[in-house]
Amino acid sequence: MNFPTASAHPRPVRLSEETRAWAYTSLHGKYGDEAISNDAVTLDHIEGFENLSATAQYDLMIREIAAKSPLRICPAEKICGSATLGLGISHEVPARFNGKPVFPSVSHLTIRYDKVIREGLFSYEKEIQERLTDPALTAYEKEFLHSLLNVIDSMQIWHSRYLKETKDTRPDLHALLKQVPFEPARNFHEALQSLWFVFAFVRLCGNWPGIGRIDWLLGDYLKQDLASGALTLDTARELLASFFIKGCEWIQSNTPPESGDAQHYQNIVLSGIDTDGCEITNEVTYLVLDVVEELAISDYPITVRLNQNSPAALKRKIAEVMRHGGGIVAIYNEDLVLQALANEGYEEKEARRFANDGCWEVQIPGKTNFSYHPFDGLQIFNKALGLDEACDAAIPAFASVDEIYEAFLKGLKKHLENTFRERVADRFIKKDGRWQPKYQETPTSVVSLFEDGCIENARSYHEYGPTYMVRSPHIGGAPDIANSLYAIQKAVFEEKKLTLSELIRIVRNNWENEEVLRLSLKNKYTYYGNDSDDSSEITADIWHARILNDFADLVKKCSAGTDYPCRFIPGVSTFGRQIQWLPQRTATVFGAKKGDILSGNDSPTPSTDSAGATAIIRSHCKADLVRQSCGAALDIKLYPKTLHDETGVLALISLMDGFLKLGGFFLQLDAMDVQTLLDAQKNPRNHKTLSVRVSGWNARFVTLDEQWQTMIIERTAQNL
Repeated sequence: MNFPTASAHPRPVRLSEETRAWAYTSLHGKYGDEAISNDAVTLDHIEGFENLSATAQYDLMIREIAAKSPLRICPAEKICGSATLGLGISHEVPARFNGKPVFPSVSHLTIRYDKVIREGLFSYEKEIQERLTDPALTAYEKEFLHSLLNVIDSMQIWHSRYLKETKDTRPDLHALLKQVPFEPARNFHEALQSLWFVFAFVRLCGNWPGIGRIDWLLGDYLKQDLASGALTLDTARELLASFFIKGCEWIQSNTPPESGDAQHYQNIVLSGIDTDGCEITNEVTYLVLDVVEELAISDYPITVRLNQNSPAALKRKIAEVMRHGGGIVAIYNEDLVLQALANEGYEEKEARRFANDGCWEVQIPGKTNFSYHPFDGLQIFNKALGLDEACDAAIPAFASVDEIYEAFLKGLKKHLENTFRERVADRFIKKDGRWQPKYQETPTSVVSLFEDGCIENARSYHEYGPTYMVRSPHIGGAPDIANSLYAIQKAVFEEKKLTLSELIRIVRNNWENEEVLRLSLKNKYTYYGNDSDDSSEITADIWHARILNDFADLVKKCSAGTDYPCRFIPGVSTFGRQIQWLPQRTATVFGAKKGDILSGNDSPTPSTDSAGATAIIRSHCKADLVRQSCGAALDIKLYPKTLHDETGVLALISLMDGFLKLGGFFLQLDAMDVQTLLDAQKNPRNHKTLSVRVSGWNARFVTLDEQWQTMIIERTAQNL
């Protein structure tokens, strides 16, 4: 069994051969193929279905899924429950009426699991019944609360089917299910089963929830069992391996290109401090890292919350996992994230609970309705400069690079104001003293049950039920804008190689017959990502910092003086959309031609960074990243050969320490060998499980289309 690695250092072998064989089978698509063959339940037999209210339709769909979805129990599994309906892979509730899906599902959230684990699902039932006694409830609110009860009833149906299925064949699993998830978990195994069962049911219904802080959820249970002798670390590792292997159940053996195959937002957050400020790193933290280090499972992208006091052993373990490649582990700068959340008005204890939305954007798990709104800042800049016009069109007159920048900010301000209006101001209305959506929303009772505030407010996830609502515009292309401004500053206004009008006409013509000039502008100057530090001039790094800082100011101004029930906060990312944006992008003034793939997230434009990984971090951190309170992602690709020995591990640790000290927000490191990726393009069957970090999520490389693969390959590899 070959679990791929970019390192000359072999992956460790700690798990049983049975577990490893099961992992290999799952990673190669056996269970995903089964799910695709069992697409969805049908609703055609329900008379009058089309005449029911949306909530009533949704309730029937969930009950049908619970009662009729195929069950799966694998011989090696130590916990049970499976999302076996393939339509869920397409972000739909997997139920069809007249051959068509009825409702989309929900993603970009992390639901609350700790209450289920510690109190059991019956505690939710009691809370809902008490809420229903309120005489002030409207008919619509009562229907929603009864819909939440329907979710619990449906989970009981699904649960009873597994109880029956395991009674004689798997008494170990049967004993677990007799207690959880309806009653409180009493030990680590039950806590793990409770967590998985809730996650699996939510996903069975088509949703893509994150997991969040698994070591915080389970750590105390494992400590208790280790202390009593009920479990050993080796046994606990086998149990956690089941959790990870079962999370691979949507992988297909022949995944269509463009899918990425692993982007179901089931992210995990490790370590950091708890609400009292105490470090939570525990045995579960290290066992999770053990499992992914051995099995190369990338379907749960992991982010570790690191701070100035994080254990040295933890940082070493992260480095040992990172050197194998696959981009499975990333890091948050916890101290900076907590300050960013404090600046947004979150109470200290609340902020300390932060996880992510299933990708990497920061949110308070189990309490937040979140959406992000990425846009291409480079297109706004190029439009301000007049690059999107015909070759013979009039050219804007700018007397300085600062005037160009002000024109860009004017376009950026207009875009952000439009986003605020479309995503906030035009979406909510205050009626009878409370905020609510202007328009009817899709039912979401399965996730609403596990979001704080929905029961109390008698409102669903999409209807201002959760405690917090966050909308976040994310700027893309900031490094490319910085490079553009710097190129104009140098070539036009300082060195006077050509006039601005001449440069714009050349770029409008995609640099035709101007290859010498193009290469000169592309290669002569020191662009963002090289730690340029010249006190005598404004560098590309300084332009980049100005762009992000001014962007943050403009975002805040959009909601200033309003009382909408929503935080409107900035973030920096592309999530791979630099490919999607290509058809609308022009050539650039710093030497890129139309169709070139440019910067991803807040990383340097490919081929413009040559000073190493430390220089990239220094350039990135010259911006005041605490102001990007939704997050700012930096990706760095490393040469695997630089990580093979002890020196490489220590260098990785130093890189992480530097990122924290300099004020980074979110760092994704990936060791990738270009020759391996090129071979995977030619011989995909030989590299089925090869994982790469894309942009907050991981994908199996061979399931990406050619453009996406090229984007990954062209990222500049760095020495340490």
